[in-house]
Amino acid sequence: MQIDPICGMQVDENTAKFKSEYKGKTYYFCSPGCKNTFDSEPEKYIKSGPVGMGEKKPWWKFW
Repeated sequence: MQIDPICGMQVDENTAKFKSEYKGKTYYFCSPGCKNTFDSEPEKYIKSGPVGMGEKKPWWKFW
């Protein structure tokens, strides 16, 4: 399994429909939206990592 560099979801590289090559590495995405976001600024997301894997919040702060 790979991690979508935009949202942090796990993506099976064997069945992923959305992927991009950048500097010799393949990145896998859960959706075309995540792929397009990455393709527009790949360096930004390689450096910062997935937005979805940032600070963990208590469940009640998601509402």
